[in-house]
Amino acid sequence: MQDEPTPTELIKAVADFLRSDIAPMISGHNAFKLRVSINALDLVTRQLALEQGGDAAEAVRLSRLLGVQGSLVDLNRTLADRIAKGEVDLQTPGLADHLWQTTMDKLAVDQPNYGSYKRELGEKS
Repeated sequence: MQDEPTPTELIKAVADFLRSDIAPMISGHNAFKLRVSINALDLVTRQLALEQGGDAAEAVRLSRLLGVQGSLVDLNRTLADRIAKGEVDLQTPGLADHLWQTTMDKLAVDQPNYGSYKRELGEKS
């Protein structure tokens, strides 16, 4: 496995190259497709940087909330099943906080420039 550059550095370098060197040279529908591609690379970069820690934190929160251990997929499935059965709801201690933090973690990856997300960061910081 290669130590340097990291996958995040490689993806960022490609996105930066496309943004600064290629984008100014094209127009029309191809320019649109290029912007979509650059946005996808930026999203992957954020996922690599933020999701690993976020997934671990989400799994810990779910384990505490549900009182069971498991993979993140299994824990989320268990939570969904318990919600569907009416065993947990927003009155369940910790559920609203977990859902809020999970939403904020996902927005940090998917939509970090979303106005409401930025506003909430300012209010919560």
